[in-house]
Amino acid sequence: MKIAILKERRVAEKRCAATPETVKKFIALGAEVNVETGAGIAASIPDAAFEAAGAKVVGDAAAALSGAALVLKVQRPLTAGEGAVDELGLLPKGATLVAILNPYGAKEQLAGYVAAGIDAMAMELVPRITRAQSMDVLSSQANLAGYKAVIDAAGEYNRAFPMMMTAAGTVAPARVLVMGAGVAGLQAIATARRLGAIVSATDVRPASKEQVQSLGATFVAVEDEEFKQAETAAGYAKPMSEAYQAKQAALIAETIKKQDIVITTALIPGRKAPILVTEEMVKTMKPGAVIVDLAVEQGGNCPLSELGQVVEKHGVKLVGHANVPSRLAADATALYAKNLLNFVTLLIDKETKQLKIDWEDEIVKGVALTRGGQVIHPNFQA
Repeated sequence: MKIAILKERRVAEKRCAATPETVKKFIALGAEVNVETGAGIAASIPDAAFEAAGAKVVGDAAAALSGAALVLKVQRPLTAGEGAVDELGLLPKGATLVAILNPYGAKEQLAGYVAAGIDAMAMELVPRITRAQSMDVLSSQANLAGYKAVIDAAGEYNRAFPMMMTAAGTVAPARVLVMGAGVAGLQAIATARRLGAIVSATDVRPASKEQVQSLGATFVAVEDEEFKQAETAAGYAKPMSEAYQAKQAALIAETIKKQDIVITTALIPGRKAPILVTEEMVKTMKPGAVIVDLAVEQGGNCPLSELGQVVEKHGVKLVGHANVPSRLAADATALYAKNLLNFVTLLIDKETKQLKIDWEDEIVKGVALTRGGQVIHPNFQA
């Protein structure tokens, strides 16, 4: 069985779907591994490292994909109208594609997988069950994004984070509000605390309160009856009523006036990111304050954020970097590649060394978009 690793071509994407470590593990499972030349360069992995691990480094995408049964990528393949290389058109018919496919944002591409005869699996749909934790790409990448958000904020903020006692006077600590206490938010809290900031956080999920407080931050939320029911069985935040949103917004409006830095992380799968920081709130913030919007790729938690830009509005800097995990490409690659290895191990028969997909497996059912020329995921069937 042959596995293909392609060079990522989408803008701002520096990650790679494999590392020398995971290549060795794939070979131990009985696979041959083709790596397109330059696939790991942006993640600090030279071609020679892949070769030393046992992979065959080939000159272009077509050569890497030739005869491949399994194709591993970070982002969904480019189509003919998106780039110089039609990656989707090059995928061998019957191959299994495993990547972050953004099916909610690129539903039209599902028809392309069907037409190409590709069995497509979207890693961001891995169910949040104990058995799948080691495959959870959203968590592994969000962890790094939460850390990087604080570092980016510190870079844009024109004051220090910790309290400093000097002969010339005292430097007050920065006040940081983290909005959304999922994986990214919790890492942002921990990182801001390590840098010496006074940290508070808000989230609509009741379970987050204890997690926030355990990291030494103050929890900010309207804790009414609706709040107590605001979490799905899968651990995601539920959309809240307009009445609750109004009460929460009033509380945040008062809180945000005192903050130096706000980091927003709130996302709802398949929906536009909720607005948490309005323009009116931004106008009340301190001059020189910073907002880092980690939801900017799904419309942003602040309507003033601009994708891929750092802008200043009403005296506040708004940081809207695209693909934040890719800004830590080496570590993001290492974690993502390990997620893929753990998932792919489920798909390979230990005796025959070939793909043997159990389509009834709970994890496979969660991520499988297309199979045998049909869309099979219930969320995307017409």
